[in-house]
Amino acid sequence: MKSDLFSAENMAQQASVPGMTLQNAKSIKYAVNGEMHARQGAMIAFRGNLQFERKGQGIGGMLKRAVTGEGLPVMAVRGQGEAWFAHEAANCFIVDIEQGDALTINGRNVLCFDATLSYEIKTVKGAGMTGGGIFNSVFTGYGKLGVICEGTPIVIPVTAQQPVFADTDAVVGWSAQLHTSLHRSQSFGSMIRGGSGEAVQLKLEGEGFVIVRPSELTPQKATQN
Repeated sequence: MKSDLFSAENMAQQASVPGMTLQNAKSIKYAVNGEMHARQGAMIAFRGNLQFERKGQGIGGMLKRAVTGEGLPVMAVRGQGEAWFAHEAANCFIVDIEQGDALTINGRNVLCFDATLSYEIKTVKGAGMTGGGIFNSVFTGYGKLGVICEGTPIVIPVTAQQPVFADTDAVVGWSAQLHTSLHRSQSFGSMIRGGSGEAVQLKLEGEGFVIVRPSELTPQKATQN
């Protein structure tokens, strides 16, 4: 049987080392030897002896998710084998987190991560009840984190001299040490006239970076996630 479908770039190869690698731009391959964690429902294929088990978020995380609809529903993957993860053909990226690093990521943008990483669902200070949710996941420790993004992300440096203002529906994540608050860029008069569609943004100050995607989350998409 012959087809471009069977080209070398599409063929899954046996893993040479344990851990996380990019299968392609839309999926991540994980060679499991013990335990790793992933977004619930993100597994698209596996081979070997693997078990999948829902992982609790703790009482605090469950309450936050119940109140906001946000959070990080996680499953543990245990055993030996290979698993592939993806979500709605979103672009995939791998972030290496080292000791001392702290990265804030929106739960909807997390795909999978090493069990050596710790995460906590925290309040986004100053965000209020915005469309992007008031709770995000803060990752610390060391290991690899698989992140997804609809479209090609934009990484914007944040400096003490130049804060960044980001649409809450477009934010993927940011350096956890940044200070966050709400910024209103629309005058009262503009609001009376129907608004500009850009009333409130998340203001990020300090030294670090913010990751945004080239689209805004629609209410329908937010409900599905």
